[in-house]
Amino acid sequence: MGFNTEYLITLAHAKMPFGKYEGRFLVDLPEPYYTWFKQKGFPKGKLGEQLQAMYEVKINGLEGLIRKIQQQYPPQK
Repeated sequence: MGFNTEYLITLAHAKMPFGKYEGRFLVDLPEPYYTWFKQKGFPKGKLGEQLQAMYEVKINGLEGLIRKIQQQYPPQK
């Protein structure tokens, strides 16, 4: 899965739409939450793809990259 700039900006600003972590940026969710999804299966669709991508970010220690993107590219209003 290759990443492009637009995708990374979208991923950096993606928020969890439901559950215990509703409203939080995906990058702020704890790694064990992603591990649970990895074991049980990621949801279908865009959210599932974003969660899976963020899982890869987390296990590879790249949260700093996502946080830098959040700062450099504030959300569009």
